[in-house]
Amino acid sequence: MSRPLRIEFNGALYHITSRGNARSDIYLKDADRHAFLNILDKVCQQYNWTIHAYCLMTNHYHLLVETPDANLSRGMRQLNGVYTQKFNHLHNRVGHIYQGRYKAIIVRREAYLLEMTQFVLRIKALAIV
Repeated sequence: MSRPLRIEFNGALYHITSRGNARSDIYLKDADRHAFLNILDKVCQQYNWTIHAYCLMTNHYHLLVETPDANLSRGMRQLNGVYTQKFNHLHNRVGHIYQGRYKAIIVRREAYLLEMTQFVLRIKALAIV
C-alpha cells in the first residue's frame, strides 16, 4: 500500500514533527542544535519558508512552518537529509536518525495558529527547565 500524498499549496501553514529512530536522541550536544538551526535557516532562505515557532526536544522537534510556495516536501527532504548527514559526520556514525516520515498537520490559521504557537512555546519552556 502506498503512502498518502502530502497536501501542499501556496501559503499553507503546517505543524511539523519528526522523531528520532526508535525514539533515540537527535541532538546529543548544543552544537547539534545549532547545526540543525543553521540548516533550517538555509532551508527557509532557499524555499522561501517562514518559521512561526519551533521547539527542539532531545529526540524530536516541532516546527510551525508557512510555505508561500507549495514546496514542503522538497524543503523537508533538504532539512532532514542534510541534518542527518551533518549529525552522522559529527558523531562518526552512519544510517537513519529519523523514525519514518515526518508528520505534517495543516494548520487552520483562524482557529489553530494561536493555539499551536502557544503549545509549541509551552513545550519549549518546559524543555528549558
